[in-house]
Amino acid sequence: MSTTIRVAMTADGSHTLVNGDFEKSYHSVYGALQESQRVYIELGLLPAFERFPANPITLFEMGFGSGLNALLTLREAEQHQRPVHYVAIDTDPVPSSETQQLNFDQLLGTHHLDALHEAPWNTVVAITPYFTLEKRQSRLQDFDTDQRFHLVYFDAFSPTSQPELWEADMFGKLAGFLLPGGLLTTYCSKSVVQRAMRTAGLTVEKHSGPHYKRNVLRAVKS
Repeated sequence: MSTTIRVAMTADGSHTLVNGDFEKSYHSVYGALQESQRVYIELGLLPAFERFPANPITLFEMGFGSGLNALLTLREAEQHQRPVHYVAIDTDPVPSSETQQLNFDQLLGTHHLDALHEAPWNTVVAITPYFTLEKRQSRLQDFDTDQRFHLVYFDAFSPTSQPELWEADMFGKLAGFLLPGGLLTTYCSKSVVQRAMRTAGLTVEKHSGPHYKRNVLRAVKS
């Protein structure tokens, strides 16, 4: 792995990872856990459970990273006894020397973070009875699938670091992955991102963000 990654503490006591190439953190420095809980669980997963009550949830994550979003999703799947099939892509898997330092399990009272990171890539793995994981080592530009999703977690690095991932054609690709009524959530609420989503045919909603973040976005496929 060519990218240098290190572990850092955030303001709510949860860890994040820092990408040495971009000098960008994987999560908010004001609180990794509170950011993921707000953006991806409260605005994404829980509404998807309500919108699609009779279905196992299929979920796509752009950027597996630290595994925090997957761990929070697994916890909710177990608590609600709702099957979730979780597909995630990443180009640079984080080495175990860093993932084993992360304190997410201790904070959440879970014990699945190692299993999420140790699951082999490019195969489907049942982590628990309610959570299956499929990690693919791929760029979004190169990724394709016949699967269709109820929910997308869009957790790429910021538009200043990876502008090519925040353009209308990428959101158009993700819109094509979504089922009708499906949701896409992300932490970034910049006007250029909202315009790209609308150009891709998505309906954009602004919602209050976590601490020190005024707004975050949820997009809906009509």
